Amino acid sequence: MSVFTDFAAITRADGSTGTKQSIARGFGGASRTYDNASRLQKAMGDAMLAMIRGDFSPETVLDLGCGTGWFTRKLAARYPGAASIGADLATGMLGQARAASPNTTAWLNADAEQLPLADQSVDLIFSNLMIQWSAHPDVILAECRRVLKPGGFMAVSTLLDGTLKELKQAWAKADPGQAHVNRFVSQEDWRALTASTLPGSQLQTESIVLPYQSPMALNRELKHLGAVFKGEERRRTVTAPGRFRAMYRAYPSSDAEGVLATYEAGWLYWKKGWR
Repeated sequence: MSVFTDFAAITRADGSTGTKQSIARGFGGASRTYDNASRLQKAMGDAMLAMIRGDFSPETVLDLGCGTGWFTRKLAARYPGAASIGADLATGMLGQARAASPNTTAWLNADAEQLPLADQSVDLIFSNLMIQWSAHPDVILAECRRVLKPGGFMAVSTLLDGTLKELKQAWAKADPGQAHVNRFVSQEDWRALTASTLPGSQLQTESIVLPYQSPMALNRELKHLGAVFKGEERRRTVTAPGRFRAMYRAYPSSDAEGVLATYEAGWLYWKKGWR
């Protein structure tokens, strides 16, 4: 029996299509610049890889939110005998992944909230910095639980509240009352969500601080990642240069040359029981 179900037959009516399309376009448009800008993503993904048991031998591996396929390829190299699947909402990312990867990987243009995979069909789910962009992380986790085989393992990374706090502080001074920075769920809410959806799961957290030459360099990296502000309350017109200059002046300076940006990282690990 195939692990795939009929994706075309699945429909939703939750009103989230427009937002999802916007996210897909944003990340798809950054597909050619993503790998060179993704130092945080690579560090967090490598940390997840290190947590997967060395004696674990999955038959089917899913990289959920695979992006350019950076970790899809790493997983395929680690588990050469496993069926490898890379899934992403952004067709631009999938095109980049397909071009840079061996043809043994199956690529799915898929919504993580409605995976076109059969129940209990995947042994390992790896998802690096994707779930924070969903308005319904509980639905994604439930889908992962559905497709994961008993005894299967799941590793998911996310960003939590407090991420880019310096940038948020600077914009609050430069443009009061106007949101410019993506919001992320609090650690407490994430723990409550995962405790109810994935009993026995473990959450590890860490503050990661990265240096930048300037606030402009930080803004450029976010743009190259496709991770610019995605809130519905964002301005529909280009932010005026004067507001950017005001934000740069308000950005907290560091002791060293340049500025710092904080990312509140979270890693979720869960093994599905046999009952």
